[in-house]
Amino acid sequence: MKTLSCGIVIVNGSAELLLCHVTGAWHWDIPKGSTEPGEVPLQSALRETREECGLDFTGAALIDLGRMAYRPRKDLHLFAVLAERFDAARCHCDSHFTDPWGRRRPEMDGFEWTRFDRLHRRCARHMGEVLGQKLSLPSLLARLSASGAQPWRLPP
Repeated sequence: MKTLSCGIVIVNGSAELLLCHVTGAWHWDIPKGSTEPGEVPLQSALRETREECGLDFTGAALIDLGRMAYRPRKDLHLFAVLAERFDAARCHCDSHFTDPWGRRRPEMDGFEWTRFDRLHRRCARHMGEVLGQKLSLPSLLARLSASGAQPWRLPP
């Protein structure tokens, strides 16, 4: 049985995607994570993004990108949002894990806006395939821009 991970693809009008650096790993990722009992995918994606980035997209104009194959034992259910570019250093991770040495560490320890054409250098293979092949980020940006919704803005 496959597990489900839900997340939000956060893009800005400059053709950049918000990525989170995975603590203790070389790669960067989008905010995403497993559903909790009783959660629907949208609730899970919103919660994971709040926990991993400190961003609250409740009420924002999200587009449901649906469920897609990700890894052999895991599927993704993704949503997308257009955001105004903000200082990624304002992001913060509230979810933690204990590493092999007993240290409590944040799941994500860095945040950056990454140009669409540089994602293959930042993301692990499976996420790179999703972002580069299964989704067309330039088309997604055009779709979000054409929706008429105001870009999400980080509160002051």
